[in-house]
Amino acid sequence: GGGRVLRHPTTGSVQRVALGGGTVKPVINAGDGVGEHPTQALLDAFTIWDELGLSLDVADGDSKNEKTHKGQLIIVMLGDLKHGRTVHSLAKLLARSSIKHELVLRYCAPSSLEMPSHVKEYVEKFPNAKQEEYTDMREAVKGANVLYVTRVQKERFEHVEDYEKVKGAYVVDTSLMKSAPSGMIVMHPLPRVDEIATEVDSDPRACYFRQMENGMFVRMAILALILGTP
Repeated sequence: GGGRVLRHPTTGSVQRVALGGGTVKPVINAGDGVGEHPTQALLDAFTIWDELGLSLDVADGDSKNEKTHKGQLIIVMLGDLKHGRTVHSLAKLLARSSIKHELVLRYCAPSSLEMPSHVKEYVEKFPNAKQEEYTDMREAVKGANVLYVTRVQKERFEHVEDYEKVKGAYVVDTSLMKSAPSGMIVMHPLPRVDEIATEVDSDPRACYFRQMENGMFVRMAILALILGTP
């Protein structure tokens, strides 16, 4: 038994530890720099499946939610998509998942913080996934099912002035929510800074605290699967 959970500021560090020959124990990636965050992607995918009532092309793949989602699944990823490791992993996971819905990923970011080309090239391999790019948040959320918000992380910038230019580029507030679809859920990997106004917390579409709770259960399941239940 036993294993390691590794969170490290250097991109690719977890893979080097896992494949470097220094350990035969399982290594779980809890975030590597601006690279990937796979356990977050799993809990995010679970949250979307549970909240919207998605169908997966696997045994018992239908959500137990009393409402069931029909048609396209449109997901807006908003904010710092360049450094946001959670959206890198989530875009890849959704593209390769067994969802029965046509997937539309809308990337909405400031001009200097777009989704990296290596992520878009990965998603392109999957015919069920379509990718669109936006800079206007209000246009991006039209018809959307999910708004996934990321914070602009000061620690990822080499120069403070570059951070200052983009830190308040997008703010989700009640004004935006009034114009957004009535069934669109709002997600955030947390912690937030000021990219989601606290006034949005009471909106039933705000599911980031439910998302956070799901994280505990999903990570418990990952540990049980990898380590074996006693």
